Amino acid sequence: MTVQVYAPTPLPVRTRRRDERRRLARHDLLSARLAELARIEELLVSAEAIVGEGWVQHAWFRYRDTEDRVRLATVHDLGRMAGRPVVGACLVGSVVQAGGGPHAATSQLVARSLDLTWHTLRDASGAVEWCPSPPVRQARVRDLTRWNDAPGRTAGQVTALLEATTRTALAESGRVREERLAL
Repeated sequence: MTVQVYAPTPLPVRTRRRDERRRLARHDLLSARLAELARIEELLVSAEAIVGEGWVQHAWFRYRDTEDRVRLATVHDLGRMAGRPVVGACLVGSVVQAGGGPHAATSQLVARSLDLTWHTLRDASGAVEWCPSPPVRQARVRDLTRWNDAPGRTAGQVTALLEATTRTALAESGRVREERLAL
């Protein structure tokens, strides 16, 4: 009877396997990032169209109530507009509406779209900070809202920012593709 003795896999083979698992995990992460960036680009194009239909200052949305009157909704009274047709939005409201409406305001897609919009407005030279802390993200949304509501701001400037943010998303997609190819 022959007894087989367990011989551990040599370290270099285990190291190569581990490195390959890490490389494949990074590849998967970058592929997911590319898919998300494509969705962000689509969302931003939709947000531009919403601003084009009717831009709003000092509120997030303009909607039609049950008597077909046009009303404004701020972040504090979004419940009143539930299920009602949106006929205009501010910068932040257009991103929220394009992302699925007020119930989707805290979704990752909307949050990351707003992160990229803020980055394009305030810090386009640095790297995109995709996961700021909740207080930082809230401060940035308030900053975007203040920018939208500034005296003298125009719908054209809001649309231009959304177009620039789409270009930033495309540039980020290119960077991610290059990193994925380099793996």
